[in-house]
Amino acid sequence: MRFLPDAEQRAFAASLDAMLTAAGTPAVIRDWSRGARARGREVWGRVAEAGVFALAVPEAYGGLGRRPAELAVAFVELGRHAVPGPLVETAMAAVLLSEPAPAKHLLPALLSGEAMATAAPEGAYALDGDAAAIRLTWSPEGLSLAPGHGPVHASLDPARRLTRLSPGGELLTPDPSLPLALSWARLATAAQALGVGLALLDRTVAYVGQRTQFGVPVGSFQAVKHRLADAAIALGFARPLVFGAALTLAPADVAAAKAAACDAAYTTARTALQLHGALGYTAEYDLSLWLTKARALRTAWGTPQECRAMVAGIG
Repeated sequence: MRFLPDAEQRAFAASLDAMLTAAGTPAVIRDWSRGARARGREVWGRVAEAGVFALAVPEAYGGLGRRPAELAVAFVELGRHAVPGPLVETAMAAVLLSEPAPAKHLLPALLSGEAMATAAPEGAYALDGDAAAIRLTWSPEGLSLAPGHGPVHASLDPARRLTRLSPGGELLTPDPSLPLALSWARLATAAQALGVGLALLDRTVAYVGQRTQFGVPVGSFQAVKHRLADAAIALGFARPLVFGAALTLAPADVAAAKAAACDAAYTTARTALQLHGALGYTAEYDLSLWLTKARALRTAWGTPQECRAMVAGIG
């Protein structure tokens, strides 16, 4: 079965691609990694204005209705451009904030891009807790609004700034929709990883077509073609799983998509690193911004082992 975006979804993806290309995201990512967020917040506002976060919000609260397929289309483009910030967590927060009182109070700021959200289980690291105005944490007592955060810790991906959220905040609901919210988080992460992998593949194909050895492009070598073909096949298999999971939102389908897309992105990152040679190890080279993100997304919102266990019905 083929899962292909329709004309409206393709136009949406093209508009996001054009907007993010014009924004020059590599410079935005490097600023974000240093804690300088002015340009990142500007891009964030444009993403919100394009309606990305509204795709996770019911119409009753000003959103476009929960549309996971369109959200997946958007997150592929966000991954292609390695946009920094708690993108997945903000979409997840939109699902968690389902009670009328907190939804009416907190969702308008998320929809407008005025506020970012992050989310994590109590005691776990949250992404960009220092940048998020809405910090959600959950425990056996329910979903709470964390009053603050701890120190910022470094991540493998410098653009992913990690903090622990402070306990003891306002209880929003004793019974949050955690399984549904986790499915949305995994779907968004899978789509984002797919976009990261596609960007790495495109950049590597372009590079091996330009780099020469023995007077010919290295992309003409059979061994190089085989590595690129393996990466392209892995991404090609992951794509229908991602969009298929967006149609069902079944936990096992989403887990399969997450495992496949993140593994494909990681495989492509390793190929890109090898085929770029020493240049691939240079932090100043833009490729590194996608390499580190592919590795970090692999374990975000579910490790490969956890996702495969869910697909197999174990645990």
